[in-house]
Amino acid sequence: MDLNMLWFALLGVLLTGYAVLDGFDLGVGILHLAARTNDDRRILMNSIGPLWDGNEVWLVTFGGALFAAFPHVYATAFSGFYVAFMLLLFCLIFRAVSLEFRGKRDTPWWRGFFDVCFFGASTAATLLFGVAVGNAIQGLPVGADREFAVAFVDLLGPYPLLVGALTVAQFALHGSIFLHLKTEGDLQRRVHGWMWTSFGFFLVLYVITTIFTMVTVPSAMTNFTRYPWAWGIVVLHVLAVANIPRTIHKGRPGWAFVSSCCSIAALVFLFGAAIYPNLIVSTLDPAFHLTIYNAASSDKTLRIMRLIALVGMPFVLAYTAIVYWLFRGKVKLGQFSY
Repeated sequence: MDLNMLWFALLGVLLTGYAVLDGFDLGVGILHLAARTNDDRRILMNSIGPLWDGNEVWLVTFGGALFAAFPHVYATAFSGFYVAFMLLLFCLIFRAVSLEFRGKRDTPWWRGFFDVCFFGASTAATLLFGVAVGNAIQGLPVGADREFAVAFVDLLGPYPLLVGALTVAQFALHGSIFLHLKTEGDLQRRVHGWMWTSFGFFLVLYVITTIFTMVTVPSAMTNFTRYPWAWGIVVLHVLAVANIPRTIHKGRPGWAFVSSCCSIAALVFLFGAAIYPNLIVSTLDPAFHLTIYNAASSDKTLRIMRLIALVGMPFVLAYTAIVYWLFRGKVKLGQFSY
């Protein structure tokens, strides 16, 4: 078995799990200010209250797996993206603080401040995730020493920002469908409108980003020529996207949510296909690319990690399944709600 390829695939699985699970609660934060009343905003927060911290376990696991399997990539990325990662960490922390502190005082200015913080942190974190993906596809000025020094503002080019905007729209759509499943009454009817609005933004940005990628980053299409079967994922992705408005129109939000999950999973696959076998693409010289082979740990380390993954992943999956089962159904505000 090619252990390097195995760990590239496992990183994709972990990233997919995080994007699908934390994607909807980041989406709820992006939509938070669209709620009109205090009770509606509390319902939005409580829809993800029991779930958000467990969802972020997938991100922590992804970071740990990247560090152990591909340490050179971890070192290059975390040093080059240092400011961006610190901002991302600040957003994730402040998002949690907003959830916990919003209800500590019953005054409008206090709640309003943390409402804005919750929205801002969720939106900024999602945008930064997308910007990181855009830079990874576009490539970075990595030299022979496996380092790059780029100012934070230089990471905010047109293409990374476009991918960031697409990510915000995708998560907003994902979050709105999730909220439709968790709410009822007048709030659910308003959420129904949010689904159509967010889908419209997502569809426009999806088309623009696809065209922009094919025109300005032709290297992202190389593997689709080398592995024609990858076009099958593109077709499945288009079908998943098309099925979202269809199921919303037919009043089947559960299937719309499944389609949204499949759409996100397909986008993660397409991201992997765009850069494979590289993990960091150098714009200076192809010889400086960090690949799944020249940036990996030893075979012994990868074998030990494979054993750990076989033992640990079932616990993560079981924990996730149990939590989602326990907190299924509509959100009801109670004495201990946010």
